[in-house]
Parts: sequence; C-alpha cells; structure tokens
Amino acid sequence: MSDTTHGYRGEALAVLEKHHVGVWSEVSIETARGGYRGIILPRSVFDDSLHLVLKIQSGYNIGVDVRSITAIDELGRREAHYKIPERAFPVSPDKPNVKLLGTGGTIASRLDYRTGAVIPAFSPGELYGAVPELADICNLSTEKLFAVFSENMGPEQYKALAVAIGKEIERGVDGLVIGHGTDTMHHTAGALAFMVQASPVPIVLVGSQRSSDRPSSDAALNLIHAATAAATSDIAEVMVCMFGPTSDEYGLLHRGTRVRKMHSSYRSTFRTVGDVPLATVTRSGVTPLRDDYHRRGASQRARIVPSFEERVALVYYYPNMHPDVIDGLVGNGYRGIVIAGTGLGHVNKPVYPAIERAVAAGVVVYMTVQTLWGYVHMFVYDTGRDLMAKGVIPAENMLPEVAYVKLGWALGQSDDPERVRDIMLTPVCGEITERERHDGYLIFQGGTPEIEAFLRQVHR
Repeated sequence: MSDTTHGYRGEALAVLEKHHVGVWSEVSIETARGGYRGIILPRSVFDDSLHLVLKIQSGYNIGVDVRSITAIDELGRREAHYKIPERAFPVSPDKPNVKLLGTGGTIASRLDYRTGAVIPAFSPGELYGAVPELADICNLSTEKLFAVFSENMGPEQYKALAVAIGKEIERGVDGLVIGHGTDTMHHTAGALAFMVQASPVPIVLVGSQRSSDRPSSDAALNLIHAATAAATSDIAEVMVCMFGPTSDEYGLLHRGTRVRKMHSSYRSTFRTVGDVPLATVTRSGVTPLRDDYHRRGASQRARIVPSFEERVALVYYYPNMHPDVIDGLVGNGYRGIVIAGTGLGHVNKPVYPAIERAVAAGVVVYMTVQTLWGYVHMFVYDTGRDLMAKGVIPAENMLPEVAYVKLGWALGQSDDPERVRDIMLTPVCGEITERERHDGYLIFQGGTPEIEAFLRQVHR
C-alpha cells in the first residue's frame, strides 16, 4: 500500500487502507452500481470523506461513493507528473518571429489536487512543452509578465501590457500572442485596442475554457490558432482568438472592441456582438470574413497610449435603484460613470437628482444599453430626453465593458469633459459602428421547429 493518502480521511481513508491501495494506484473498483477502472487521485482538502476520486480511462475524473464499494483490486501504479518542463523554442530563419506574453489564466494552468482548484502554473516556456506544434508555425519567444487570474487584471496590467507590446513592435516582431484568462479577456482586449493603435502586426489574445489536464481542453488548439493568426494573418488589430463552434472545426478572430464572453463554460463562449467576426482560423491559416480591417504593415510604428483613470465605474441599472449608488461613487472621488441602462438607455426617476449632482461635481456620465445588441436612443422617450438634459451622454452602440475601458482611457488623458466627450464619441477601432449589419444580431432559440430542423440538417 502507498504511504500517501493526500486529502483522504474518515471512511474514504478506511476503505483505502482496507483494500491496501493509495493515491496513484491504478485500480479496478466494483460497486453496487457497477465497475470502474482508473487511477486514484488526491482529494481536495475541502471535500467530504465519503468519496474516492478516480481518473477513468477517458481522462475524466469521477467521484465514487465509498459506501457502495464492494471490492478494489490494484493493477499497478501510475503517479502523475503535472509539471511540464520548459523547453527552448527551436528557431528557423524562414519562420515568422512571434512573441508570447503570458499573464496567467486557464491556458497556462493546471489542476491543484490538494484544493481542487485550477491554478496558474505553466510558464510560457512550458506551453511549448505541452504544444510542440507551435514550433511548426513560428519562432516563438516567451515572457511571463504576470501570473494572475483574469479577475485580477486591471489598469496597472493593461498599461504594462501596452508598453510591452510597443517594445516588441519596435524590436521588429512579426506578431504577438497574449495568454489571458477568459473571464475578463474582453475587457483587456478593449483596453489594449485603445492603448495600442495603428499596430503594424497582429495582437492576439487567447485563453481556454478548460484546463490542460482535461480531455476536452481547448488550450492547445486555441494556442495553435492564435500563433497561426499572429504569424501569418494580414489583420493587424487587437483580436480575441477562441473556438468558433463548440467543436474544433475552426477558431474565430474577434475584433477586440466588439467581443464579449457569453457563456460560463462553453468552449465557444466568445461572440462578436452587433457585428461579425474578423476571420476564421484553422491550422492551415486565416480566412477573413470581412475586408474593413487594419492591415499588417499599413503603419510602421504603433501609437502607444498607456493611460487609464482608475476612478471609473460601470453601473448596471436595476429597478428600484436608489440614488445613493451614484452619490456614493461621486463621494468617493470617481470621475466617470458608465451606466448600462434598460431598453434604449433608461434609469428610474429617483436616480435623476443623483445624476444631476454627479454632473455638477464634474463627473462625466455615459449611457450604454444592457441589451448589448443595439444603440442607445435617448431621444425617443421622455425618460431619455430628460437624462440627456441632465448631462448624460449616449455612448452609441459601445458595449458596456468597452465604454468602461474607453472612459478610463479617455479620462487618463484629459480632465476636460469636452475633450473626454470628443475622445469617447470618436471611433478608434470599431467600438462604434455606423450601423449594425443585418446579420449582426442572430440569436437562435433552441426548441423551435425551424431551428431544430436547421440544426439537424446543417450543423450538428
């Protein structure tokens, strides 16, 4: 029996001892519900004492109730080594030079069996050890800037990333890949799109929804697609590269100011909102879906503007919101507020006086719509006209998160409300579109006869 029983206690530990097996034992288990074969894994220290964790042959982990176990036979031992050694990237003079900037997130992570948590663990160099196909695409050098989950990314990291990107462009890199957690990737993409303008090379943010130790992980293919886009694409913009459909047919390149994470766990979580993606990408290359993009080499030097005012808030309006929500922000020194309003851009009347007080105090207030798709139209109803009269400025069809990072960026450059307004309402990189495409709003409702027929016939 192994002398290691990481995380096991109580009845589960007693069952391991009874059957003379331990962590990393490859076993055949018989239970009242049937038989299982796999490797006993360490338990999270926070879990109960009634289950064994088994990695079955498919690669997935299951919990086996120890009270149902009738027999365990040890077949051998297969201790896992989850640390992937770093490897230097091979260099070939005929391949493009791509820089990978690591920030953390699921694409650079592993499972910590002690806690059951996914933790940042793989350095950028280890990614090559995990995905050797990258060497067939480009000469990939790496630098780990941060090792944080994306919820801990913020203005400090945005500015540091922008400066690092500018330095790499000056050094003549052919493209950049930024490894990033998916939860706030669209915030960072928006911020970088404003901070790094007129890039001569592609800047591709990439992450994964599922960690590298899972059979359904999208990490490797997303990295391959992102490296392909950075090395070969003619699209020289800040982009997000993630799965297109839920399968692995192709990835999508989304413009950084029109993309949003739309599902908590689907691999195809990112959607271009109110528009269509820039391109599809496969192992074979990039296929543009439109031609109105900034092209590689169109400018010789990027314009780096790493400015951000941190005292900016994004407020999601809800019925019965009280004015102290706005007053509290103003009282705490916030200089800008973006509201995600209802419908065409509305809030309730009790909030009006607080908005007036905010504007009088020099706070700039912008309105977006929580519907995500569509434009702010505050001149249609009295509510909208009243709010504009009190100083609220419509933010066209900017996504709320994009309006938030753009306002932080604008206020980082100027204290003058008129100058800030000019920056906010002047399109920089597709954050405001002249109109929405006819196919920019497509949300299919599952369960309806016509959609079920479409799914059966066209895409499974």
